[in-house]
Amino acid sequence: MSQSFESKRAPEPVGAYPHAKRVGNLLFLSGVGPRKRGTKDIPGVTLNASGDVIAKDIRAQCVSCFENVRAVLEESGSAWENIVDVLVFLTDMKHDFKDYNAVYAEYFAGEGNPNPTRTTIEINALPTPIAVELKVVATID
Repeated sequence: MSQSFESKRAPEPVGAYPHAKRVGNLLFLSGVGPRKRGTKDIPGVTLNASGDVIAKDIRAQCVSCFENVRAVLEESGSAWENIVDVLVFLTDMKHDFKDYNAVYAEYFAGEGNPNPTRTTIEINALPTPIAVELKVVATID
């Protein structure tokens, strides 16, 4: 048996899926990007009039992603400290990995942070004009 969760703080899903699903004592989050709820705003992304990305700040996108993950976890009854695995999608590994990795370490490494297992892969595009997305698994009591 499973239970689905919808966040009131995280950005709305871009498809027909829940923010998270609980199965047993595990919570599986759908892909979480940096968008802001209720708007088309994406922190760290500058678009021209045609909707093309003309500038990006990977650090701002990462911070927004991590805060969106935190919102989904908390509203689902879990916590940041319960994260056990993170799958990260980057659209430009060559240019973004160093900055992404630095921000990631601030949130995930060190005392008091979850220090989960992690896989980072490069993909050529994400569903909206974002440069990073996280897929997270956490425990839940």
